Amino acid sequence: MAQEDIFKKLVAHCKEYGYVFQSSEIYDGLGAVYDYGQMGVELKNNIKKYWWDSMVLLHENVVGLDSAIFMHPTIWKASGHVDAFNDPLIDNKDSKKRYRADVLIEDQLAKYEEKMNKEVAKAAKRFGDAFDEKQFRETNPRVLANQEKWNTLHTRFSDALNDNNLAGLKQIIEDEGIVCPISGSRNWTDVRQFNLMFATEMGSTAEGASKIFLRPETAQGIFVNYLNVQKTGRMKIPFGIAQIGKAFRNEIVARQFIFRMREFEQMEMQFFVRPGSELDWFEKWKETRMKWHRALGFGDENYRFHEHEKLAHYANAAVDVEYKFPFGFKEVEGIHSRTDFDLSQHEEYSGKKIRYYDPELGESYVPYVVETSIGVDRMFLQVISASYCEEQLEKDTRVVLKLPPVLAPVKLAVMPLVKKDGLPEKAREIIDELKFDFNCQYDEKDSIGKRYRRQDAIGTPFCVTVDHQSAEDNTVTIRYRDTMEQERVAIADLGKIIGEQVSYKTLFGKL
Repeated sequence: MAQEDIFKKLVAHCKEYGYVFQSSEIYDGLGAVYDYGQMGVELKNNIKKYWWDSMVLLHENVVGLDSAIFMHPTIWKASGHVDAFNDPLIDNKDSKKRYRADVLIEDQLAKYEEKMNKEVAKAAKRFGDAFDEKQFRETNPRVLANQEKWNTLHTRFSDALNDNNLAGLKQIIEDEGIVCPISGSRNWTDVRQFNLMFATEMGSTAEGASKIFLRPETAQGIFVNYLNVQKTGRMKIPFGIAQIGKAFRNEIVARQFIFRMREFEQMEMQFFVRPGSELDWFEKWKETRMKWHRALGFGDENYRFHEHEKLAHYANAAVDVEYKFPFGFKEVEGIHSRTDFDLSQHEEYSGKKIRYYDPELGESYVPYVVETSIGVDRMFLQVISASYCEEQLEKDTRVVLKLPPVLAPVKLAVMPLVKKDGLPEKAREIIDELKFDFNCQYDEKDSIGKRYRRQDAIGTPFCVTVDHQSAEDNTVTIRYRDTMEQERVAIADLGKIIGEQVSYKTLFGKL
């Protein structure tokens, strides 16, 4: 099945089973804004808990914060967002569609990669166990030709980004023959910069209102509170401040469902360190964050690090954790060494000293910062993409979300075999006993087979069937989602069986 078709099925599945809805749908929707349904909000909360606890519970020197969305407008001048928070945009004159110039070029690079990978895949199939991929990549003429094209384009692209050469970006698009996906034409405008911040007004009267911005990131709320947290918490460097919160960006080229939205949620941690030690901590957090992703069990080969072509104005090192979505490898988390840029800027613009006195060195300094920043919505999409599966069975096909049990919205579905003979009451007793520990669902509609399929599609890891034997010996049939195997167990053992599988402690053990 084509990757585009898989992605379309993912989007449809998310709506059909209560994960994600188009915002304001009854009014024909609002572009690039989405609402999370009854299943989606549970999965989203579980992802946030996994991140939060892994940061705050597992690290003695990381604490939490919840800063306001509205902030003093000078903060965004100090941070560089007013002057430098831009995307390079280009329009196609025929389709009237707007695109990010850098994304068009990244897609072209991905096409060269795909051509090389197809050649490798064909050769691997032809030669079997005797296939030497490294030697093939170094000697095959078609692979070498595409690698040369990739290298040349990559160098030009990197140079243009670092030099902020907008004309150079357009020239690359023209030289590569990149066409508009809608019109198929190469009739492009010049590339220009577009600021992504949403502006609004705060004040009781129009005359007295001041212009403020909806925050485009949560990090600045941490930076301006850094000294408050350090002093009140008696924190010693190195230490971190974690935050989960909403951010807003006026994305002109919002696309790929919830991958790029105008209102989204971030999970960010700013780690304050001594100057000179930041790159060591950068490497440590790279390793820590990759372990966090891989612990979910979606396949180590589906993750990779991607070094930035162009460093942000505040960074001296930056890398993305990328996951292989149905539409290719894309960023789910950024790890940046932000130097002392943010704190120094706020010290300058506010006129307040926000330095740290290091008792070991006997001196004060502006700390350096290593940041980990992950989008909740992208992580949500990554989990859904990795979990979605269509399995061909003997008589039919089942669609199943093989979510990690700890993240699954519903942990347990309890089903009476029939709606009589006291079986519904027995099922309710089981739910009443377990609902304080697990999110349970009662399901009595349709045949037991259809109920299993429905719970598979939701991603419920355990289904318990209450039958006539249950009333006699207090046992039930438990069915496991991924294997579809069933076993007879005592009702009294259900809490332990399920608890071991859905415990965050089990997941944290892999970190």
